[in-house]
Amino acid sequence: MHQAFDAQIPNFGGYNLVYASGDAGAGGSFVIGFRSQPLELVVAPVDARSYEALEPAISIDLTNVSHMAQLREAGYEFGISTGRVFRFDVSPSPVLFLEDEQGRRSVELLQEDDCREFHAFLEAFMDHLDSIEAAAAQ
Repeated sequence: MHQAFDAQIPNFGGYNLVYASGDAGAGGSFVIGFRSQPLELVVAPVDARSYEALEPAISIDLTNVSHMAQLREAGYEFGISTGRVFRFDVSPSPVLFLEDEQGRRSVELLQEDDCREFHAFLEAFMDHLDSIEAAAAQ
């Protein structure tokens, strides 16, 4: 997964990464990079079988985010100004299916610490958006 993200992002070392699975209907799997300075998410859609990039990564920041919402404990929705919407879950230990010379096998990805940091990051991002909207309404 690092390879799919790193190949698209020139300064990939500045991001923490998590794996996210798309909601039914929203589809897909994603590698999501996030950082606080500057406040930014980078969503890299990946093939759920090969974990290779499916399309160019999309940056989400304060200039193009249209909305963010927490749908459930580990589920989120982001919209950007182009109309594109991402819905996904970030689990602390998702099961990935890998195919290699030995066939198809399942592997548990341990991302508990990164998952916790991601949820805290999104809470801070949403709070920041709320404060901007509140200031604009005054």
